[in-house]
Amino acid sequence: MSIYLYNTLHHRIEEFKPLKKNKVGLYTCGPTVYNFAHIGNLRTYVFEDFLKRILRYNGYKIKHVMNITDVGHLTDDGNSGEDKMEKGSLREGKTAWEIAEFYTREFRKDIEELNIIAPDIWCRATDHIKEQIHLIKKLQKRGYAYATSDGIYFDTSKLSDYGKLANLQNQDLRGGARVEVGDKKNITDFALWKFSPKLQKRQMEWESPWGTGFPGWHIECSAMATKYLGQPFDIHCGGIDHIPVHHTNEIAQSEAAYDAPLANYWLHGEFLIIAGDKMAKSGDNFLTLQVLKDKGFSTLAYRYLLMQTNYRKQINFSWEALKAAQTGLQNFYKELSHLKERLPNFDKSNPAQMETKKQAEEEFAKKINDDLDLPGALALLHTLLKTKDAIDFDTVLKFDKVLGLKIAENAKIVNEKMTADEQATLPDHIERIIIMRDAVRSQKDWAKSDQLRLQLENFGYKVEDTKDGTKVSKN
Repeated sequence: MSIYLYNTLHHRIEEFKPLKKNKVGLYTCGPTVYNFAHIGNLRTYVFEDFLKRILRYNGYKIKHVMNITDVGHLTDDGNSGEDKMEKGSLREGKTAWEIAEFYTREFRKDIEELNIIAPDIWCRATDHIKEQIHLIKKLQKRGYAYATSDGIYFDTSKLSDYGKLANLQNQDLRGGARVEVGDKKNITDFALWKFSPKLQKRQMEWESPWGTGFPGWHIECSAMATKYLGQPFDIHCGGIDHIPVHHTNEIAQSEAAYDAPLANYWLHGEFLIIAGDKMAKSGDNFLTLQVLKDKGFSTLAYRYLLMQTNYRKQINFSWEALKAAQTGLQNFYKELSHLKERLPNFDKSNPAQMETKKQAEEEFAKKINDDLDLPGALALLHTLLKTKDAIDFDTVLKFDKVLGLKIAENAKIVNEKMTADEQATLPDHIERIIIMRDAVRSQKDWAKSDQLRLQLENFGYKVEDTKDGTKVSKN
């Protein structure tokens, strides 16, 4: 079955066609590790996880690469502003290297809590300075780079289609409108390598053919993506905020270096909005996953909330919405808790039953393959659960390979909790039968035990023999 994705590069939905049969090269922009990731950042990683799971569901083998930006370069439009790693170092009284290591560990904990499948390759920017220098030298040799008083810059005027990802060609770009031009040739030119300030020792700086300094913002992703995936590769992902600058400049320098596209498909996740503004680390609306946990919310409830909106639409976050998602998820687990007993065991020799199951799986695949329509897939699953003999429990577990809600274990936990609660509030006459039954079972009086089991079942209870004795639950 075909997969259709919205390709930002061409501004339309396109059928996905990999470069190699049944294989996908996937690069996703990772965190800048000077602080915790906020839940707006994490929305992007959840959307990328859905993409990865859907590709796997369709039989593709994925090679997933994610960078860790642990180098203290400057990240605003003008290649100036704050050095994020130095900022973190001053804030916490640790070295920039210690800051990077700590927040890398915290990020990895966050994605594990959200049941995000880890990338196959984690690549740190600081481990790939050699590759970045090599790429800059290549650009310089091909005439795309020039030196200024503060660094080596990419000459965007050399590309006729610069800015095609963000449609910058049709925008009115004027010097000084967004950035300080300085001695750059063009306002859109960007730093490939920055010189360390004179009389100032930086914690993160390296020797290069151009002097002591550090890489620009964009060069790391181009260098590492090409190293691990080749060029071109299949899919490049990130947040929507990466389109006008970071991803635009990745495309420019990579295509200039290799005369080939960097990636064939570009996917971007929309913002998480809170109080009318996008969530940002520099603002007052910075919420981490730990804050959600401290308020009593499960991390999977946040995942469940995110899958109710398509990745290309903004989400207005509120505590009320998260509470509704948590309640909905718990009810979902509860509904599934007795699913094995309620749903039919499909007979593989019964053509009608197998056709019903096949149709359900095809409908689910159509939803998820339609530009990651998780809201539609989730709604379909709820409908199927209410339709007699539509699916079996194994099919639900198959769907959960995409949803990532840990249905098997969480439905079991809910079921055990329900059984425990029911056990604690049993009527006296039921309690007496259970005590009698446990006594005769200890004496191996199996005939009497069976009689008492029948009595319990006649009262409407399901009976289970465990190592701790007779357990019952209401049918």
